[in-house]
Amino acid sequence: MEKETNKRSSEIKRKPSSSNSNNRRKKQGGNSKVKTVFTVLFILGTIGICSVLFLLYGPFSAFRDWYITTAMTTMTHQYLATWFYSDDVIQHVLDNNKIIEVDKISNPDLIDKSLANKTTYENEYERQILERDKDNNDYKIIEIKGKGYSGYLVAVYEPERIKTVVTKKLGTSGQYLTKMASDNDALIAINGGGFDDPNFNSTGGSPLGLTICSGKEATSKSYSGAGGIIGFDKDDRLLLGKMSTAQATKANIRDCVTFGPFLIVDGVPSKVLGNGGWGSAPRTAIGQRKDGIVLFLVIDGRTATRPGADMDDLIEVMQRYGAINAANLDGGTSSVLVVNDTIVNDPIDSTGAHKTRPIATGFILTKDDSDDSDHTLVEDKLK
Repeated sequence: MEKETNKRSSEIKRKPSSSNSNNRRKKQGGNSKVKTVFTVLFILGTIGICSVLFLLYGPFSAFRDWYITTAMTTMTHQYLATWFYSDDVIQHVLDNNKIIEVDKISNPDLIDKSLANKTTYENEYERQILERDKDNNDYKIIEIKGKGYSGYLVAVYEPERIKTVVTKKLGTSGQYLTKMASDNDALIAINGGGFDDPNFNSTGGSPLGLTICSGKEATSKSYSGAGGIIGFDKDDRLLLGKMSTAQATKANIRDCVTFGPFLIVDGVPSKVLGNGGWGSAPRTAIGQRKDGIVLFLVIDGRTATRPGADMDDLIEVMQRYGAINAANLDGGTSSVLVVNDTIVNDPIDSTGAHKTRPIATGFILTKDDSDDSDHTLVEDKLK
């Protein structure tokens, strides 16, 4: 009897409880879910890596060209291209994506200011330019939108009031455009030419090439990059050309910066190979119509849905609004439009922060005797 009881007791001990079985099943189920999650993540990661490698090294060159040219035209992110590609590959891409500029100095005699008095318009874009705001006879701001970019076009009606400004800390550091505009009592300001950027850590204090402010030479350096002189002569006509200081003096240049590439010269657009070699980014450009009206163009970028504009985009916008001469100015974080000391566009720096940086030069529209108000109506429209 005792043996039978012990046997029965032993059998009871060996029998697993339903609670333990449930726990084991839960644990196994939990492990299965974890394995599934890790498997899905591994598959997605593998697909992602393969997709990136396909884009970077696959048979289709469009993404590779865009990626390399966009990276190589930035100040601080060229490593994004050099990480993945050799110097030979990068140079090959740049050679096949570039701008061939019109090789001449623009002809100032093509400008006829009397044409600005037209009351009939060839198209909607000319109407936008020539129909002035009733509350503002100095300039007109037009919102611009395209595939992958947005920004502002400013029509300036009196080119004689456009001046070049330069940082007060010349040779040491740049200044924010808002400060430069305020110091020079400007209605409108845009960033200007490029500046020396050794090791991609420039403070913006050394403008490239020749800089002239109100007839006085601010800098005079040799320059062999794209474009050249971008400035106004004493008759308020925009001149573009690869000129020496002596040639600029002979051409009566009163205000100028140095940069490029030139987009349109005497009505002839530059030839764009591939994507132009400048990628997509925030941009600033300046142009002049045949009637003398000057166009300031500032394009935003550096967001997922709005990377910015390429050189073809700038040419298209400038041609659309009638520019016969136009040039690219410094871009990226430097691209800024200031109205009455306030930034109205959306500059984004290399870290993704919504802010601009100190720059070397700019173009401003100065006030005249009638500008006693702050043009607050224009600012309200942009908000």
